[in-house]
Parts: sequence; structure tokens; C-alpha cells
Amino acid sequence: MDLNLKNKNVLITGASKGIGLACAKEFAAEGCNLHLVSRTEEDLLTAKKQIGDNNNVDITVYPLDLSRSSDVDTLAKKCSNVDILINNAGAIPAGDIEAIDEQTWREAWDLKVFGYVNMTRRFYPLIKDNGGGVIMNIIGLAGVRVDRNYIAGSAGNASIIGFTNAMGAHALDEGMRVLGVCPGAVQTERITTMLKTRAKDEKGDENRWQDYFSGMPLNRPALVEEVADVVVFLCSDRASWLTGTTINLDGGVANRGGY
Repeated sequence: MDLNLKNKNVLITGASKGIGLACAKEFAAEGCNLHLVSRTEEDLLTAKKQIGDNNNVDITVYPLDLSRSSDVDTLAKKCSNVDILINNAGAIPAGDIEAIDEQTWREAWDLKVFGYVNMTRRFYPLIKDNGGGVIMNIIGLAGVRVDRNYIAGSAGNASIIGFTNAMGAHALDEGMRVLGVCPGAVQTERITTMLKTRAKDEKGDENRWQDYFSGMPLNRPALVEEVADVVVFLCSDRASWLTGTTINLDGGVANRGGY
């Protein structure tokens, strides 16, 4: 299936690892030129080499902190030719209302919530003026399947879902699409490392880290590549009628009573 993405310019935040890196690899395989953003330059350069060794596309990296509005402004000046924006940067810590203090809550939302809002505010008009394109928000299932023990994440993700729906509702009238995906559990390098440490402490064997996936759909989380495949398709012309909505990538978990 030709997704008609060749030579598109794609900006991906949180692009050096996990879902962001997987998306970058998939877009590069489709012939897209990449603008990759993350806080750490070393990680970005490693990602650039990995992708560049296998794909003949242009790759530019930007070590910026998108929780700062000034860095968002800097990025907008340097990337005025974007066709597709993937908002992916940010991780909100777990905890209930008593565990997450105000500073922690605000710092998490500065990147994951206000970062998405500010990136959209700056890049929506740029993309529209370039002839139209797509803004894709990588959100999280906690915005749909809310959890009091992940209160800052549930509230933040729910906010981004509402923001995505509102921005996308009339976007087609301006040659734009705004939509999102809400992954459930995803097997990233960070999660794998955490579970190996937990398995070593609790089971005496780090190789038993996959035991914690028992009871999930197919007894495993989603792979980053599975999320990236959906993201790339949704950003293509093959999904040209889709906007103002979010897709759950959860193996059906949101519709279950529990694992």
C-alpha cells in the first residue's frame, strides 16, 4: 500500500527513544525527511545514525526542552516547512492526589500537556500555510481509562484528548487534520529495564521480567513498532477523512473490566 508520504517533512518530539524513535524509523522507511527533537543531544545523534544508516532521507536534530515556550519558539523558527507534527514528548509520574505535589504536577504538565498545546499553537498555522497537513498527538490510555493512582496522568491525558477533539473538529475546512492515539501498556526500553530490576528484586531472576505481562491481551504489551505503524498510517492520505478523534491502541483493554 502506497501511503504517499515520500518527501514529506515530519517533526517528531520525544524522538530519541521509545515510541518517538519507532515512529521516526517508520516515517523514514516511507521516504520522509525528519526533524527530531529531544532534550539530550547525544541520544538524538545516536537515533540519527541508526535511522540514517538504513534510509536515504534528510535528518536534522534539535536538542531542546519543549516545556519551555522559548524553545518551542526556537523550533518553530527553524522548522517552518513541516507537513506532519508528532507530539510525543513527556512522561507524567504515577501517584495519587497525596503523592503528587504541586511542583511535580506542574513540571509534568509543562511538557506533556502545555507542551502539546504550545507546539500545536505554533505549528498549526505554519502547516496550514504550507498547504495543510497533520498534527498527531501521542496521548495515553489513562485519559480514557482513568486511574486515581495515576491522577496527574489521567487528568493530563484526558485534557489532551479534549484538546485534540476540539482542534480537529473543523480542521479539514483548513486543509488540516488533528487526531491522536492512546496507547495502553507499551514495551519500551525504559519499561523493560524497570521490570528487569523489579524481577531481580522480587523473583531473584531478571530474566523473568515478562512474568508481569501475564493477564494482558496476548500476555504482552504493545510493541513500539505496532504503535508506530498505526501512527504512520493515520498521518497518511489513506486516512484523509479522519480528524478530531483519538484511537485506543490497547488490545481492547479500555472495554474490559480489568486485565
